[in-house]
Amino acid sequence: MPRSSVTSAPTQRFHDKREALLDAAARLFNEQGVKGSTLAGIAASVGLVTNSVTYYYRKKEDLATACFLRAIATCDALAVDAARANGVPARVQAFFRLQAQLLAGIEEGRHAALVTFNDLRALPEPQATEVYAAYTAMFRRVRSLLKGRESQHLGRADLNARSHVVLSIANAAPAWFGRYAASEYPAVAGRMSDILLLGIAGAGTAWPVASAQSPWRPASSEEGPSEAFLHAATVLVNEQGYRGASVDKISARLNVTKGSFYHHNDTKHDLISACFERSFTVMRQALGRADASPGSGWSRACELVCELVRVQLSAAGPLLRASATSALPDPVQRERVRLNLRHLAERVTGVLVDGMMDGSIRPLDPAIAAQIVFTAINAAAELQRWVPAADVGNVAGLYVRAVLQGLLCPGVDAG
Repeated sequence: MPRSSVTSAPTQRFHDKREALLDAAARLFNEQGVKGSTLAGIAASVGLVTNSVTYYYRKKEDLATACFLRAIATCDALAVDAARANGVPARVQAFFRLQAQLLAGIEEGRHAALVTFNDLRALPEPQATEVYAAYTAMFRRVRSLLKGRESQHLGRADLNARSHVVLSIANAAPAWFGRYAASEYPAVAGRMSDILLLGIAGAGTAWPVASAQSPWRPASSEEGPSEAFLHAATVLVNEQGYRGASVDKISARLNVTKGSFYHHNDTKHDLISACFERSFTVMRQALGRADASPGSGWSRACELVCELVRVQLSAAGPLLRASATSALPDPVQRERVRLNLRHLAERVTGVLVDGMMDGSIRPLDPAIAAQIVFTAINAAAELQRWVPAADVGNVAGLYVRAVLQGLLCPGVDAG
């Protein structure tokens, strides 16, 4: 429950003001990140002064915690409702159908805004422990949707990996559902569920084990001081957003002085810009390799996703999360980064269309499939949180195969 400095029973006016505050805070956190938002800015958006906000929540971190807990409780409720359906496929379909209804309600103003989980790691202690405990309970609730007669062949690691896929797709959906009209959300959710459950492979297409296991090291991952700074900054931006990744924290991560930081980097802004370009370069390289491959669209898609997911778990990873763009302070840079992401997603769409044309990928909505693939690549950076045994050697069969062949395909239990 949200924490308040008031101990007596809240009045309806208190409740309404608090809900308006949570709604405004969620929108601002989504736009500027937790680190980049201020109590003064949140207060102004609902016509209050900062002191009035502290009547409800003493600190910004308490307000952020209340927003995260409300979003977690809402998603958890969707999973509870979906669990009433009979069988794994029906439960997955119900979960995304209910989420689509929720997102439509937010878009049309019938439901309060919810904070995304992009900046969850930016919370300090003790707030982080409380929110992570709630998020883990929600994860387990979503995992229970995948348990049933249809998934008896899957071990714990397989179920955890596939639950991470489902929850990651749900977490990313608000960022791209907005390109459709709210009235289309149920249809989009239906196509999304179909792709998640059945995968993208055409009839009779086999899982290309050999190509999925092929080693690859991006050309941009050379050892050296510059690469070390890029890696440290990328990890911190993924964890705490642009503003949370301070020069002090980046330097501490590498055990160097601020003087050393500025010896190798002109500004933090330049370093973070280089981090984005590094990630884009790695993805372009993988896409270029897929484009040059003589195989079918299906085999090229497998090679592309396996290579990028393996990078995420390798010494060359992680790549910057797509959600890191939301906290960029420069709107021009933010739009430029988003344009690059759209171009990359369109190139993934092209690979899928090629597969549909040669028959190796079944007929489906390639734009939605590309979003699922792109999200799964992005989410692989956090896979080891839920599957500690996941590594470069087993991630193709453990994780990628479930993304491309469907949630109920054969598994590889990593223990």
